[in-house]
Amino acid sequence: MPEPNALMTICCGRPISHQELMEIQETVKSFGNLSRKELTHTICEHLDWRTASGTNKWDACLKMLKQFENKGLLRLPAKQIQSKPKSSPIVFSSKTDPGPDIIGRLKEIGPIEITQASTPNQVRVWNEYMDRYHYLGYNQPFGYAMRYTIQAQKRPLGCILFSGAAKAIGIRDQWIGWDANQRLLNLAWVVNNTRFLIFPWVKVKYLASHVLGRIGRRIGQDWHKQWGFYPALLETFVDPTYYQGTCYKAANWTYLGMTTGKGLTRKQKTYHTSPKRLFVRPLVKNFRNILYRKNVNLRHRAPPHGPPEPELCKQTRI
Repeated sequence: MPEPNALMTICCGRPISHQELMEIQETVKSFGNLSRKELTHTICEHLDWRTASGTNKWDACLKMLKQFENKGLLRLPAKQIQSKPKSSPIVFSSKTDPGPDIIGRLKEIGPIEITQASTPNQVRVWNEYMDRYHYLGYNQPFGYAMRYTIQAQKRPLGCILFSGAAKAIGIRDQWIGWDANQRLLNLAWVVNNTRFLIFPWVKVKYLASHVLGRIGRRIGQDWHKQWGFYPALLETFVDPTYYQGTCYKAANWTYLGMTTGKGLTRKQKTYHTSPKRLFVRPLVKNFRNILYRKNVNLRHRAPPHGPPEPELCKQTRI
């Protein structure tokens, strides 16, 4: 008979003891009338299994329950088939028509304003701009996300998006030095600059690096205000077919190297893309201490170091 607190398995970075397994089995047996989603949220509450923002980590928990079912350890309620609402295609409006050329130096075009797109109308216009002018178009970000708009004297200059980090990138994970379980537990503290767009009619030298420097100094507080925790590291991918990442270098991001173009795959699915240049930017000095945490009970929503430290967010002078 194994000890109750002995480790039984690790799922998505979360250790599960034999005692917890027995409690999960009892919960599934006792609440068989609940839907899978309701049951999963109940088990998350019992395990105190939370995301970085403090909500139930039900997607990882459901994955664990399915694994237990496949091993014959429990039997989940029948899956309820629900139709997913179809997303409406983005229709371009006059609000995002090309503007007059904006050419000059930073100090000549007026103060640069960087604001979050947060209201439904602001988000809709932001999505439209991105889909219309970015070479990758717009895709709905998964999980945590933050949109910024860039303007000067009420003239729109561009848009930038931050969202969840890539699940596994060899050169990044080696540079951080974390193991697979640490990565699964703490990946939310890495934020990806998923899209960056300066509008085609805007030709202002150093604007891109200026924006990256400004956001690097404020995103910690913005992220904490919206999502309840401070990120520790920024990352981004640059396609060398189109760009070299000069603005990231100028904004003190670190170039780690080229990705392989291969990603994590699921059964019967393949994932291939062109290799990208990978850049990272720590937001705090002790970012590795945050990303190395192994104890699920130490998931700080506000790290003890406080907001991002200025010396790590210093912008290249322009």
